[in-house]
Amino acid sequence: MERHLCPRVSEALDSFRVVVLHGARQSGKTTLAKQVAADRGGTYTTLDDDQTLLAALEDPRTFLGEHRHPLVIDEIQLGGDRLVRAIKTAVDDDPARGRFLLTGSTDFLSVPTISESLAGRAAIMRLWPLSVAEIHGAPGSSLSAWFEGGVEPGEVSQSTRPDYLRLVCRGGYPEAVDLPSATRRMWFESYTETVISRDVAALADVRRAGALRALLRLAAARTAGELNVADWCRRLGIDRGTVESYLGWLRMVFLIHELPAWTHSPAPRVVRRPKLHLADTGLAAALMNVDADALRPATATPTGALLETFVANEVARQISAGGEPLHLHHCRDGSGHEVDLVIERSDGAVVAVEVKATASPGPDHLRHLVWLRDRIDEASPGTFRAGVLLHTGQRSLSMGNRLCSLPIDVLWRGGSGQKSGSRSSA
Repeated sequence: MERHLCPRVSEALDSFRVVVLHGARQSGKTTLAKQVAADRGGTYTTLDDDQTLLAALEDPRTFLGEHRHPLVIDEIQLGGDRLVRAIKTAVDDDPARGRFLLTGSTDFLSVPTISESLAGRAAIMRLWPLSVAEIHGAPGSSLSAWFEGGVEPGEVSQSTRPDYLRLVCRGGYPEAVDLPSATRRMWFESYTETVISRDVAALADVRRAGALRALLRLAAARTAGELNVADWCRRLGIDRGTVESYLGWLRMVFLIHELPAWTHSPAPRVVRRPKLHLADTGLAAALMNVDADALRPATATPTGALLETFVANEVARQISAGGEPLHLHHCRDGSGHEVDLVIERSDGAVVAVEVKATASPGPDHLRHLVWLRDRIDEASPGTFRAGVLLHTGQRSLSMGNRLCSLPIDVLWRGGSGQKSGSRSSA
């Protein structure tokens, strides 16, 4: 599967001495790094190999100098500060572009055993699990088109609500995508245990691994909700310091991510707590012990939150792989108005997105988008570019005055509702 981030990695190697590619374990970093090394005539090495790790730690300067460049060093966090400082010295001595591609299953800037950030020398990029567009071999949508508005009314999607629920439970980890549902759940259980017992335990003083697992399950159950640490402490029976520390470890290994509150909101009494999302809805569904059939009834309470997380993750994947600097937030005020996603461009332009599990969207589902549009128009005319309601129905409709209603699969069928060759998401 072609990764949308691949061209950006190659461009970064043309411009920077070092590129750091980090992301969750099993998200496809090794495959991408090997491809880049082969395309550019470089060398692939991994510190998961004990002999390679020993060589890198015993004599890092010799290790870095004896391979063809670009030199890929997989799982760089295992090398710690000693190896990273040697890389800094090497690229300071020879500032040629594209010398090293470093990959890691932990957040490079958060690893406690690495104090050197390679600031000014490295481009740092995140690889997410596969997007639906990547799985289908499609280019994905252009989020920039949403900032220009416009939608072609009457387009009919081939995707149905059950299709979306299957995608939610499938997730995007390459190894798990094609597994049968029951086997995939076993894969996620093993994956979670490996990340906690290996990656986190290797870097953290986690004295209560059972509490960390319980925290991850609670995070899955509360995905797409605002992070209220005090409430989590009460539910888990853990002190605040431990909860905050353990949340930090889960962020560091890319199991969760947070959407900050939109601080530029013109709404009074804006709520400033971030929203927490599981980084993959397949993992979230497995931790919640639900499948697509369990999510299908209209009364199934996890459906809305999982769909919101699914869309938030798809948008985050596209922002990560795209070249345009876009920032993702959520917005809520003290009166109960809230918008699931606020996508802000560097010039201050805004696209607001609401996600609904309904297959029959109506005008009432647009009320929060209308609220935010009117607030922004009053405070900063011309800034609000579009309000997009994403739903599980099949029709794309212009709702007037920069508002539109679109099927969720527009995220991988392309554009802002333009006709394109579509395929079922089943």
